[in-house]
Amino acid sequence: MLVSPRPIPREVWVLVSASFVIALGYGIVAPVLPLYAVEFNVSNTAASAIISSFALMRLLFAPASGWLIQRFGEKRVYLSGLTIVAISTGACAFAQVYWQLLVLRSIAGIGSTMFTVAVMGLLIHMSPPDLRARISSLYAGSFLIGGIAGPTLGSLLAGLGLRAPFLIYALSLFVACIVVGTTLGKVSADQPGVTDSRPTMSLRAALLQPPYRAALASNFANGWSSFGVRVALVPLFMAAMSTDTTAAALALTAFAVGNAAVIIPAGRWSDLHGRRPFIIAGLAITGLSTVFFGFSSELWIALVLAVIAGVGTGLLGPSQQAAVADVIGQKARGGQVLSTFQMSADLGAVLGPLLIGLVADAFGFGPAFAVTGMLLLVAAVWWTFTGDTRERTLTQEIPIVRTNEP
Repeated sequence: MLVSPRPIPREVWVLVSASFVIALGYGIVAPVLPLYAVEFNVSNTAASAIISSFALMRLLFAPASGWLIQRFGEKRVYLSGLTIVAISTGACAFAQVYWQLLVLRSIAGIGSTMFTVAVMGLLIHMSPPDLRARISSLYAGSFLIGGIAGPTLGSLLAGLGLRAPFLIYALSLFVACIVVGTTLGKVSADQPGVTDSRPTMSLRAALLQPPYRAALASNFANGWSSFGVRVALVPLFMAAMSTDTTAAALALTAFAVGNAAVIIPAGRWSDLHGRRPFIIAGLAITGLSTVFFGFSSELWIALVLAVIAGVGTGLLGPSQQAAVADVIGQKARGGQVLSTFQMSADLGAVLGPLLIGLVADAFGFGPAFAVTGMLLLVAAVWWTFTGDTRERTLTQEIPIVRTNEP
């Protein structure tokens, strides 16, 4: 079956545009965040805790985000979340001691999970079943393009100091709020006085589906690696390996380039050939390249491995998101299912920097990245014993147990 030639919905393009603006600012902040924390004379573990605190609040607040979406609608929660992150991120530039930075990044984590869960719900309801992976890759691709441009722009602005990127990121988030708030039409149950009559898929019903359980495992591993260890330890590892002050930004840019190279076609391939093959391949490629990354002795080797890891994550992302969308279905609400899926990545992002930071302090960067890579390979093995969601969802949505309770 060929992918439908129908155009991408206008609302999707609005969210894609906002995603690029958000990622542009995030890409500027990511390379300097651990280095900024070290400026307060703390250890590698404490610097990694800045990343974990952000993810921890995302983890703890995810269930409440699902409830807020059911109560106020996806668009309102999305805009509120962006505003919270913008204000707290801007305030990071004025932190005077380590604990202030820790608190502000924790508050940003609350807003982050609000808009992340909300946008997943928006995209699922806007995406026809035969375009799910393609739309997922388009949205993720816009974030990656911004992620590529962000570190590059950040390196050009290095002369402004380590505090300036936080102000730039805050500004980009306010711009994203304006873009979405003024151009995105009324969606879901955001209209006053209108009740959302869509049935709700319970978390228990989702957990009965093997693909959803596998997605939780792979999302945990990806959160541990890409959103935790990579952001927390790669800048520190690159600073220890190379005297080039832009090495950290180059490594994160290389990872983003690998992502961008495959993420758009990966969505099309997934809609044509199924979710599972690309999830397994993505996890295996990312896992192996991560194992070897920590033993890199030359800058160019580390950059090549970063590109390869980015390719693997680019293959993984669209298919994994589409598999979860297949489980929920286009006509059902799945706030709790989506928030739990998001929590799996956040749990990995919380535990990863802390535990691997301890491993790095005790044994070095090589073993730390090796452990992370092995976790991704375990997730790849899990998916080999899981069925594919694509064939069933093209003919009918996966059978689910629905309830009208939130």
